[in-house]
Amino acid sequence: MQKPKVLVVFYSRNSSTEMLAKAVAEGALEVGAEVRMRRVREVVGPDVMRQAPGWLENATEMNTKYEAPTEADAEWADAIVFGTPTRFGSISAELKAYIDGLGGLWFAGKLNGKVGSVFGSTSSRHGGNEATLLATYAPMAHLGLIIVPLGYADAAMFKAGTPYGATHVSQRDAVKPDDDHLAVARFQGRRVTTIARALHVQPQHVAA
Repeated sequence: MQKPKVLVVFYSRNSSTEMLAKAVAEGALEVGAEVRMRRVREVVGPDVMRQAPGWLENATEMNTKYEAPTEADAEWADAIVFGTPTRFGSISAELKAYIDGLGGLWFAGKLNGKVGSVFGSTSSRHGGNEATLLATYAPMAHLGLIIVPLGYADAAMFKAGTPYGATHVSQRDAVKPDDDHLAVARFQGRRVTTIARALHVQPQHVAA
């Protein structure tokens, strides 16, 4: 049987969102998905990046591990899971730039009916985690994605995360996602894959 194809496309500067992305991918793999992980690229140059300690170095390291996402990745996928840090209470410019670049696929109707989900992180408590996830729902709806929230459909949800998607508060990058938050992200990967399979993967019929 064909495997559900899941694209995990994220932006991360200091690895918190990256760790959630890896957990989402792990959850998807657990239930039989074919997964692509992609990191969107910076929209500013090295001079700006050097103003934030570690940004340039971390970006260089992560960009050697993950390919940049393309239109072809989005067209390939049965499900697209976006990951973003909160930037001033909303989606990061880096991830939004990738989404904005999908206009050609949108115009051709090639994203309609794909599964969509989102996870994220922020530096401070009440820094906009839930607002960011909900803000990402808007472009997902415009793309024609079938938005999949988490609800409270798994025991992990009663310890961490939000019903809108996995989240983490890094306390100014002093705290990395713990087992509870990673468990929510893995559940998100499993949930998205299960729904993508139901919508897009048809069983193969054996000829009599």
